[in-house]
Amino acid sequence: MEKIPMTRGGYNGLDAELKHLKQTERPAIIRAIAEAREHGDLSENAEYHSAREKQSFIEGRIKELEGTLSAAEVIDPTKLSGSIKFGATVTIVDEDTDEEKTYQIVGEPEADLERGLLNVRSPIARALIGKEEGDSVDVATPGGGKSYEVLTIKYI
Repeated sequence: MEKIPMTRGGYNGLDAELKHLKQTERPAIIRAIAEAREHGDLSENAEYHSAREKQSFIEGRIKELEGTLSAAEVIDPTKLSGSIKFGATVTIVDEDTDEEKTYQIVGEPEADLERGLLNVRSPIARALIGKEEGDSVDVATPGGGKSYEVLTIKYI
């Protein structure tokens, strides 16, 4: 099984979600199904079918999280340095618009662009890997090519 790189924060977040699903959501949906069953005819019971659908989703997410966490390889970025690699927090500037952005390169399960967590397999992360401060990076994006300059690299 292929290891999934992940930061400690990402691992802890997925683990917390798993615990919440198992300890809160799963028991609640079991109660909802039991309550819906008490209402009689299941073939026309919308509450029952809705609860079963939600149960299916929850059980699927639990399996997915358990698989991801069992394959996780937790990497501590504070023990790293040098050129850009997994775990780096990178500030880049768009060479056309002078817009600065800061991203941390993280594993796929914990990626969240709105929070500045960039999937290590994304085009921009792949282009940044191995670069140093001051380097220029060309990235092929769905919206066309972009050029960035690496301003800072931190491992926090």
